[in-house]
Amino acid sequence: HSFPTRRSSDLHLDLDASQVIAVGDAGNDRHMIEYAGLGVAMGNATDEIKTLAQHTTARNDEDGVARVIEQFILNA
Repeated sequence: HSFPTRRSSDLHLDLDASQVIAVGDAGNDRHMIEYAGLGVAMGNATDEIKTLAQHTTARNDEDGVARVIEQFILNA
């Protein structure tokens, strides 16, 4: 089967930065953490990212992203 693909430029969610949660652990995540309404550093993130983020979660091997989803989305 051939499935239609969607380019990111085709998807417009009309979200404000305050509605975005960005989770990262390294320098390549810096811009999205700065942009997002809630920037979250993984527990294993670099010190730079931990300083930029408003919240720090568990490490990636301790289900850090799942914890963010539970805390800030499912329990919101």
